[in-house]
Amino acid sequence: TYGSMAARAVVRDVGRVLGLPYGFVDRIAKLIPFEIGMTLDKALSDDELKRVYESEDEVRTLIDLAKRLEGLARNAGKHAGGVVIAPAALTEFAPLYREEGGAGFVTQFDKDDVEAIGLVKFDFLGLRTLTIIDKAMAQINAARQGAGEVPLDIGAVATDDSATYALLRSCQTTAIFQLESRGMKDLIKRLQPDQFDDVVALVALFRPGPLQSGMVDDFISRKHGRNQTNIDYLHPELEPVLKPTYGVILYQEQVMQIAQVLAGYSLGEADLLRRAMGKKKPAEMAQQRSVFLAGAVSRGVAEGQASYIFDLMEKFAGYGFNKSHSAAYALIAYQTAWLKAHYPAQFMAAVMSADMDNTDKLVVIKDDCTNLSLAVESPDVNRSAYEFSVGSDGRIVYGLGAIKGVGQGVVETIVAEREAHGAFKTLGDFCQRIDHQKLNRRTLETLIRAGALDKLGPNRASLMQAAPAAMKRAEQSARAEAAGQNDLFGGSAQALSAVDDDVAVIRDWSERDRLKGERESLGLYLTGHPFEQFRQHCQHFTNGSIAAVVAQAPTNGARAQWQRRNVVLAGLVIDLRRRGNRVTLMLDDNTDRVEVTLFDEAYRQYRHLLTKDEVLVVEGALRFDDFINGWRIAARTLQSIDQAIEAHARRVVIRWPQAGPDGELVRGLQEALRPFAHGPCDVCIEYVGPSASVLVTLGDDWTVKPTREARRHRFRRRQSQSAPARR
Repeated sequence: TYGSMAARAVVRDVGRVLGLPYGFVDRIAKLIPFEIGMTLDKALSDDELKRVYESEDEVRTLIDLAKRLEGLARNAGKHAGGVVIAPAALTEFAPLYREEGGAGFVTQFDKDDVEAIGLVKFDFLGLRTLTIIDKAMAQINAARQGAGEVPLDIGAVATDDSATYALLRSCQTTAIFQLESRGMKDLIKRLQPDQFDDVVALVALFRPGPLQSGMVDDFISRKHGRNQTNIDYLHPELEPVLKPTYGVILYQEQVMQIAQVLAGYSLGEADLLRRAMGKKKPAEMAQQRSVFLAGAVSRGVAEGQASYIFDLMEKFAGYGFNKSHSAAYALIAYQTAWLKAHYPAQFMAAVMSADMDNTDKLVVIKDDCTNLSLAVESPDVNRSAYEFSVGSDGRIVYGLGAIKGVGQGVVETIVAEREAHGAFKTLGDFCQRIDHQKLNRRTLETLIRAGALDKLGPNRASLMQAAPAAMKRAEQSARAEAAGQNDLFGGSAQALSAVDDDVAVIRDWSERDRLKGERESLGLYLTGHPFEQFRQHCQHFTNGSIAAVVAQAPTNGARAQWQRRNVVLAGLVIDLRRRGNRVTLMLDDNTDRVEVTLFDEAYRQYRHLLTKDEVLVVEGALRFDDFINGWRIAARTLQSIDQAIEAHARRVVIRWPQAGPDGELVRGLQEALRPFAHGPCDVCIEYVGPSASVLVTLGDDWTVKPTREARRHRFRRRQSQSAPARR
């Protein structure tokens, strides 16, 4: 395959080589319509692009250079599943090429040339979804067998299940094959599928051609009866062919059937017609038109009507999809939807197992589990397998294999030892029973950070402190046992090296440190999210959560109305990259993620704030980026979360203990507030008594600065009395 320099891509490439600012080039590229077959000449018919081309010398230079390169081969690649088969050594038929860094060979001929020289080309598709279905069915049938129930056969599931279609219509299609993208969810919402044919149609409709041709809108309107009187089957004999798609020529097979029914084509001839229409070769099409018209007229069809139908066939053949392909994909999509509707825990566990190495996907799937009210438990050496599984309580148990830095060998050892000799009781017990050649100190600490040893000690901090000694005693025990040592009283090596199971109890890690450890070991936050402590504050000075703002954003044609809409969003910086003359960071607020771009000026002004794992407040223009297929903010201003809170906070509320006020407490409070005195925030005392409550605002002498230290400060009554809670 060859990657060509299409209209948008060539403008970006030329702009990069010329060293033009990314924002400038991006603005010009966005003015080029994102359509199949788009060229720069076609794009210049757009009023805005034409205006800047004629008025700005830099734009004219950029586009004129791009025109000279447009359409050239940019890079060589290979088909994802294309296999060429020859009757003898392939070198006798085609020159070969090896990709840089690749181990295999590809033909220097593309797919058309391969076919032209008479070789056979097959496309072998390996679908990870089939593995997901297999894993889910294995868990389902294991549970059914344990309950004495008959095993399920996914291939025998009926395609008219109401719960499955209800799930699809609700757009809960995350992890559903072919149906999980944002654009597809939008199409599902409009189409509201209620039968299997609708799922087949979804796969065929969600492609650039149908979406841009107006075909999708016609199909949806006709399905819902909004254009019932306008359904045109072109000819009475074509109603059986076009009725399933409401008069729309959607599938390639329909083109073939029309030729058979109206013009008497054989199946082989109809396939040649379909191929000719797809290739759009004028000479072939002229020949096919004469054959079609002659055949149709001989069967009683008026020549004018036959010519009109042929024109429509030619138009839609370019958009038509292979129905057999669409139906096969739709069946897999339906089966995954059925599993999600009836066995959500087993299905989602299988999906997470398939994506163990893809943290970004795991985050999305975990969030979807939350939406489905499915609990995802922390990994546990006494419950977890290598992959994700479903416990007897219906909860998804995190797979030990998904912990970063924990290899399959040590996980298999842990599971085998647990199954052979029972659950691990303490940290010392665990260290002694696992082969120390497989369980090193680094792996042990990673398991602790991930929460996999939570039930073997009082807390993670205590376990981490005790880990080195536990490992050392276990290694000494192993060496002593291997040497066959006996103690002075004739005891065994095992008795000599008995492991001390006592783990000293120390104060646990803060929530911030606990979550940081989870992210380091799991790649995500599992038991919480660092942003949650700021969410209530952010409601007052942002446009809402990232998910809420993105959910309001339209898709497809209506996006233009939202281009460069100004928004204020907050989130945790989970990724930070420098790309040329811009910096890109990813904000995550535990509802969704959004990419934020800072160009030169903004970067220079706010570079001191750009740190991973910090919470930032971003104000800028929100727009849809076709390149990343998602929403992006071009940042204008940045603030740390502390700066934002301090700028917007108006009062600090302190809850007074029910015991009642006294002079000692007042003096203690005054002393505690002194480091933060004379700020913009009033201090309010909220007293809740046995029969009444009151909120008292203190005088101007008590105002404070609402810094992070002030918000986290613990105001404690002297003489070890209980502390008033702060809010």
